[in-house]
Amino acid sequence: MHTRLARLYAKGDLRIETDPVAAPGPGEVLLKMAAAGICGSDLHYYQDGGFGPVRVREPMIPGHEAAGTVEQAGEGVTLKAGTLVAVNPSQPCGACEYCRIGLPIHCLEMRFMGSAMRLPHEQGMFREWLVVPAKQCVEVGASITPAEAACSEPLSVCLHAASRAPGIAGKKVLVTGAGPIGSLMVAVISHYDAGEIVVTDLADAALARAKAMGASRTINVARDAESFAEFQAGKGYFDLVFECSAAAPAIHSAIAAVRPRGAIVQVGVTGDVPVPLNAIVGKELHIHGTQRFHEEFATAVDLISRREIDVRPIISHRMPLEDAVSAFEIAGDRSLACKVQLTFQSA
Repeated sequence: MHTRLARLYAKGDLRIETDPVAAPGPGEVLLKMAAAGICGSDLHYYQDGGFGPVRVREPMIPGHEAAGTVEQAGEGVTLKAGTLVAVNPSQPCGACEYCRIGLPIHCLEMRFMGSAMRLPHEQGMFREWLVVPAKQCVEVGASITPAEAACSEPLSVCLHAASRAPGIAGKKVLVTGAGPIGSLMVAVISHYDAGEIVVTDLADAALARAKAMGASRTINVARDAESFAEFQAGKGYFDLVFECSAAAPAIHSAIAAVRPRGAIVQVGVTGDVPVPLNAIVGKELHIHGTQRFHEEFATAVDLISRREIDVRPIISHRMPLEDAVSAFEIAGDRSLACKVQLTFQSA
């Protein structure tokens, strides 16, 4: 048996190829892949060859947001053929010092599918057929589409980011950046009963999706920066900021707009960015980092399965695997796209 897949060799060099597929072993399942989303990190690999110190150093299959149906189960697996599952790409070792103290997110031997952090690289899910440990598969509700199920991973990221905040209910919240993560962050904040949600971005299309996900107000700061100035008066307006852009101007404006002793959860990832330490110190701000997720993955699948969080507004494009290069190009154009997903002929 063989599978078609998308393999990245270097910046801008993404090829559709074919590899053999092994039968699932004990504790494993063979999945017929149905949908896989292009993440911001996938884009960085394609557009820049990596991000920060993480570089593509050998051929790698990208993709860590995906769903598929069980085709065959290995020995000891209870999942039935035909079951739609979301695939958790995270594989902590369970034995290192951080796993032992309940912090598997910081596992010293973390294997994360579709990642170039380790060498050899961890291969990802942009392929028609995938063999994966059954423990990484979470069954999805019967009425949910594969496209929705494939949003479980980015929603997990946002749920974990929310857990890093010192409370959300009733708070005045700013979200900077309305890409897929920013828009899902809005949905999570709304789910947790924020009092007010203001979202900033440079693109009207992105802001329209944020509005559909539950934003109280949106501001295009490229065109209407003066409207945002009101939030920076009197030492700031917001209790809490989720910074999802990783853009230096947005980070600076967020620091200016948060109240003394307010909190900023840094969700967006980039390289080094200068920050005004005097403002952070003078306003006694709390800065929280956040990365990935753990137990939030099952929660995300549950919320999507019951449509308590409706992810459909962020899905802008669905394109076949053979058009992967075009899909990546479209995903890089924020005036056109939000969440771009690959689909597979096997599904």
